[in-house]
Amino acid sequence: MQRVCFVLKVRTGRTEEYRRRHESVWPEMLTALSAAGWRNYSLFLREDGLLVGYLETEDFTAAREAMAATGVNARWQAEMADFFEALDGAGPDEAMTPLTEVFHLGGDAEETEMRT
Repeated sequence: MQRVCFVLKVRTGRTEEYRRRHESVWPEMLTALSAAGWRNYSLFLREDGLLVGYLETEDFTAAREAMAATGVNARWQAEMADFFEALDGAGPDEAMTPLTEVFHLGGDAEETEMRT
């Protein structure tokens, strides 16, 4: 299982609306994410707009490609694009660049890993 963490920046003054939009994510979007292999997907938003995303998946590239192939993803990304800074022409989902994991404390000592 691959653990993926990424950051994006929500525009100043848009954080409250961004939060509201995520109070009721479209059911078909939730279904598509699940079908594409996105597990334990969470978004964390700091007051200054720093957005941290986390998910688990077997293959992040394949999971992104599966979502990109859905019509619901295209509609969602089009609605959400204006919330973000510095996308440089990419959609929010395309701008999710995974951070490098350097440490993971698993459920027991044998699962603890250090990355170099």
